[in-house]
Amino acid sequence: MNLEVLVTQIASAIVHVDTSRIPFRMFQPGVGPYGEPQLVKQIAAYFNAVPGITQKVLTKRTPDMLVMDHWAVEFKIVRPFGDNGLEAENWSVNLLHPYKGNISTLGDCWKLNDLGCTERKAVVVIGYEHLPAKIDLTPLIDSFEVIAKHVAHLKLSDRIEVRREGLVHPVHQVVRIFAWEVLGAGA
Repeated sequence: MNLEVLVTQIASAIVHVDTSRIPFRMFQPGVGPYGEPQLVKQIAAYFNAVPGITQKVLTKRTPDMLVMDHWAVEFKIVRPFGDNGLEAENWSVNLLHPYKGNISTLGDCWKLNDLGCTERKAVVVIGYEHLPAKIDLTPLIDSFEVIAKHVAHLKLSDRIEVRREGLVHPVHQVVRIFAWEVLGAGA
């Protein structure tokens, strides 16, 4: 399973959760408000239930999700707006902290790089936008790549992106899934 297939299956899982219209806690129906652990659990359940995906998929503390014999995956969720439609504070922080040991996507890259497993390693960012976007996620993703390469000296594959529109939540109407294989760390 290559990274593009993995990301496409993640997108299908997210749409599946969304179309169920099961709300997360007291939020409006749709996948957008789900927390990271809850969404990763739903994605793994989808992978394990779909015919043709023969790999066993587990949710773990590190990595967030393990597709046995294929991928060790760390996830982050990016939501510029909350369930109430108001701009969220500090919504971009979880991608950009360039320090080892933190919970950012950059920290996840280092964590995966140090992980002793035979699976390939990937970071996946699940981002939500309005249609049309009130805040476009592209500058944040571009910034992540610049910091990863030029500040953190991480070696990542080219970006894979899958987009799905028509989600049921009135604020989180579009999901954009970005992924990179973590290839190592430089000097």
